[in-house]
Amino acid sequence: MRRSAWGVAGWTLAAALPLAFLALFFLWPVLALVATGFVSDGDGGPRLDASGLPEVFGSARTWRVIAQTLAQAGLATVVSVLLGLPAAYALYRLDFPGRTLLRGILTVPFVLPTVVVGVAFSALVGPGGPLAWLGWDRSLAAIVAALAFFNVPLVARTVGGFWERLDDSGERAARILGAGRVRAWLTVTLPALAPALASAAALVFLFCATSFGVVLILGGRAFANVETEIYRLTVQFLDLRGAAVLSLAQFAIVGAALLVSARLRRSGERAVELRDAAPRAKRPGAADLPALLVFGLTVLLLHALPILALVLRSLRDASGGFSLANYAALVEPPVGLPLDAPVLTAIGLSVRIAAVAAILAMVLGILIAFVLSRRPASRVLRRSQELFDGLVMLPLGVSAVTLGFGLLLTMHRPLGIGLDLRTSAALIPIAQALVALPLVVRILLPVLRGIDERLRFAAATLGAAPGTVLATIDLPMLGRSAGLALGFAFAASLGEFGATSFLVRPGEQTLPVAIAELVGHPAPGSYGAGLAAAVVLGALTAAVMLLAERLRFGGRLRLGGRGRSRGRGAGPVGGGRSGAGIGSPGRIAGDAPRREEIAWV
Repeated sequence: MRRSAWGVAGWTLAAALPLAFLALFFLWPVLALVATGFVSDGDGGPRLDASGLPEVFGSARTWRVIAQTLAQAGLATVVSVLLGLPAAYALYRLDFPGRTLLRGILTVPFVLPTVVVGVAFSALVGPGGPLAWLGWDRSLAAIVAALAFFNVPLVARTVGGFWERLDDSGERAARILGAGRVRAWLTVTLPALAPALASAAALVFLFCATSFGVVLILGGRAFANVETEIYRLTVQFLDLRGAAVLSLAQFAIVGAALLVSARLRRSGERAVELRDAAPRAKRPGAADLPALLVFGLTVLLLHALPILALVLRSLRDASGGFSLANYAALVEPPVGLPLDAPVLTAIGLSVRIAAVAAILAMVLGILIAFVLSRRPASRVLRRSQELFDGLVMLPLGVSAVTLGFGLLLTMHRPLGIGLDLRTSAALIPIAQALVALPLVVRILLPVLRGIDERLRFAAATLGAAPGTVLATIDLPMLGRSAGLALGFAFAASLGEFGATSFLVRPGEQTLPVAIAELVGHPAPGSYGAGLAAAVVLGALTAAVMLLAERLRFGGRLRLGGRGRSRGRGAGPVGGGRSGAGIGSPGRIAGDAPRREEIAWV
């Protein structure tokens, strides 16, 4: 076989393996879940039945849940953007001691498990908490604050990475012509930031509308969203048909969010001048104090205070004194706790499953990134590449609850194999890998797209086979970004709760599932043990992410001679001196879900 034929076969296999994985474990379960709401079993076999639509959407509770979902996501998006802008300015436009370390630390809230954050805010504002006097227990305010906890760093790093390279000559010209500082920022800089703000707001709304763990712990039945309602219908009432129909509402919300985002970006798209290299950040002055004050209060009150409350309350025993009794219960659970084994067993199981999921996500993510990083000359191939990119990003727009529910419906001897995957632990790392896969791709892809295409062409001209080009040019360039991707995948898998809550088997609880059961159980000491377990899970996740961040900041990666992506779609525009991370919105004006970038710098 000729070398070109081997190359075609290799690239076809690299695309076919992830496609087969996504088709079997993502598309089929999700489509099967939707079909459940429209198919009923009769005497003549399965038949089309749309009676579930008026039954579900004719219920007042359904519309109340939908309204609560929109309200929670909308308010959290507004709060996240308002607090994220000062954070972006402080971290990416100002220079002060510890700025790089603070950027790395603010990566942690985004990947902390939702169950940990939910328990932390419960410890802060719930009964016995230091802010219980606010009356925020089981309230909309607590849910919005917890959702903002995750997403303020996302806004800060998405907008900040773009802002860092934004040419400020327009603002300086406005100041010279007599405009005040505020007016110049409102009329020049803010419109230039509009594409990045639209991209960040759309992502925040998407994540908030599909939030599960936070709303389940802090909202209960009174403040349920679509996610938790699907879970309640399935687990408590075994109403699979109602849950399947309700999932259509979730798809509609996600689709509408992406459509509005695309239109906002297109209408606000303008020529924005970005610098090849980030300019030197300035020292803070008196005029920067308001932004620094808002940023400092956000870090202290929104991020540090809930975690501090969680740690302190985990160290209190039933008498109110400080002790390690709650942590001892993780090793030897007292009688009455809803645990089939010590929490240490759940920790070990979670780590093993997360490791398998991370490796699976990395293998698939590297193959996908290689395929998407190429620039084929054929228009048909380019279009196919874009569709492939969109398919890979779809798990971002479908909640983990829907995915877990769909896997539960379809994995009974799939494809005729003689094994019921629902009774094995294999589905959990598969589901977790699907959740982590878009993150991995969005970390690796900008690095590969940033490689100067002339390097590959020169190597091929000198006789290098496609495999040799990959081994000598592409793989070395991945460098530290591969370690960062592995850290993200492991952290995301370790704390995954939505899909795992459907797939976990009795007696084999993962740590997030064990925490949720502990904090919701009335047995004496159960809540305290849940707090201690949440601290352990949070510490594990934070340690993984800080290690990944340290590896990334340990060196500088230059791509294509200038460290900047030239690829279409997303490049590390905000990569600056810190190397390549998850693609920031180099071209934010995309028009499909595949252009929604997880923009970490």
